[in-house]
Amino acid sequence: MKLSEICKILEIDCDLKQDKEITGINTLQDANENEISFLENPKYAKFLKNTKAGAILIRKEDAVDLPVGTIALITDEPYLKLAILTKYFAKEPWEDGGYQVAKNVKIDPSVRIAKGVKIGKNVTIMPHVSIGPDVEIEEGSVIYPNVTIYRDTKIGKNVKIHAGSVIGSDGFGYAHTKTGEHIKIYHLGRVVIEDEVEIGANTTVDRAVFGETRIKKGSKIDNLVQIGHNCEIGENTILVSQVGLSGSSKLGRNVVMGGQAATAGHLEIAPFTTIAARGGVTKTIKEPGIYSGFPLMPHKQWLKLQGLLQRLLKKS
Repeated sequence: MKLSEICKILEIDCDLKQDKEITGINTLQDANENEISFLENPKYAKFLKNTKAGAILIRKEDAVDLPVGTIALITDEPYLKLAILTKYFAKEPWEDGGYQVAKNVKIDPSVRIAKGVKIGKNVTIMPHVSIGPDVEIEEGSVIYPNVTIYRDTKIGKNVKIHAGSVIGSDGFGYAHTKTGEHIKIYHLGRVVIEDEVEIGANTTVDRAVFGETRIKKGSKIDNLVQIGHNCEIGENTILVSQVGLSGSSKLGRNVVMGGQAATAGHLEIAPFTTIAARGGVTKTIKEPGIYSGFPLMPHKQWLKLQGLLQRLLKKS
């Protein structure tokens, strides 16, 4: 799409000395000269000086820090303009056409497979599975009944995805107008599931806005878990039933989260950390340990607090 056309769609005045072909949208860190980025949150302003983005949706007061050659698209609502633009770069959710299937694959006749899918040897796909365009499933993986895999998802070797799970759906992302309407942000990234991962029944893994949502090798995920967009799950992590990870949560290797534990998003959890059941993680955890409660605290401290509360109740 031409940059001039984008400016027209977004109702932005831009004085272009030379028009530019835009191929996509990306973050400040990852965008190239043919992509558009945006700056809404001031904490990401540190990435401006080194960005390679061809153009940036940005407020006038922030544009002074743009590198030479990057075009400023001045707006007082960068995030809203981004949301409007994502619709124009979203791929078709379904395309019929040819796909590749290796040897010794078992596929139930009720399975629907879209264009560009690649299925490795010894894969088993059970009834009523739906596989979107350009999905890749590597050898030895098992997909149980009624699983839905959205386009561009990559599934590694010996992965098990249990019944009813949804992999690669859009995350819950909307920009809001000044008058209260909610404008959908189309998620343009994908999901990558590495080797030896097991995902329980009725679990959802959202695709990234840009880039990847990634579940690393050997992780085990229980039933009814929600993994938000752009999350990164470290190797050999265990997520118990009803865990909820908000977008851009980054878990180190061998993290354990008990039932109904959750994160607030855009934070990190150190490797070999355990979050007890119903623990609420609202800040980055840098030191490995066992944590409990909400507000979250070291488990021993939480136990002492419960003891104190019990004694206070008895006295009252």
